[in-house]
Amino acid sequence: MDSSSPGGWADRPGPRSLPALDRQISRCRACPRLVAWREEVARTKRAAFADHTYWGRPVPGFGPADARLLVVGLAPAAHGGNRTGRMFTGDRSGDVLYRALHDVGLASRPTSVSRDDGLELHGVRVTSPVHCAPPANRPAPAERDTCRPWLVRELRLLRPTLRAVVVLGGFGWQASLPALAEAGWRVPSPRPGFRHGARVTLDGLELFGCFHVSQRNTFTGRLTPQMLREVLRTAAGTAGLPVGP
Repeated sequence: MDSSSPGGWADRPGPRSLPALDRQISRCRACPRLVAWREEVARTKRAAFADHTYWGRPVPGFGPADARLLVVGLAPAAHGGNRTGRMFTGDRSGDVLYRALHDVGLASRPTSVSRDDGLELHGVRVTSPVHCAPPANRPAPAERDTCRPWLVRELRLLRPTLRAVVVLGGFGWQASLPALAEAGWRVPSPRPGFRHGARVTLDGLELFGCFHVSQRNTFTGRLTPQMLREVLRTAAGTAGLPVGP
């Protein structure tokens, strides 16, 4: 396995800081199908972004190293994070998420368009259990499991300050529970199932479930902006972060 893949350090002491972890993640080539897809998308591009230089690599998490709240998604979008190099940036799902974060006082602005747009998150970090854009937005179970050590390491580095986690969707929920257990939290057995509004108390950490901010959910009204704001506001308050009305 490539030395820049999670398997290259899973059994050894990992990066000692989130910036170091982010650099390692951005070099990972552990999943051949995902590497081929993300690079093909970056070459061919979407017509609307023909003049853009795509990131075309694994997308690291985004947010401060002392975050008290973590938001966990699914994977970068082919023409969103895979293009911009920032989680939930440059696509409609990200538009919904960052607007909600701004509405509750957790983001400095309501939009996220590029890695250098000046956006700052306040006490919250955004990540995914799979760091490469997958075909049809569907990572394979083996790809999810291969990527898990990155999430485990991220959780361990965040543990001194982390107090709450919001997981967007069932895929992220299923990926996050074993990662949380491996990172040192006691996860109930049997593991709790996903539902919107789920809340699970771990030792020193509150875990919240929320429907994913996918277009399928937001366009149909399954997840409304108010529903998303309510989950984020509750989670942020639990984490001890100041929130807006």
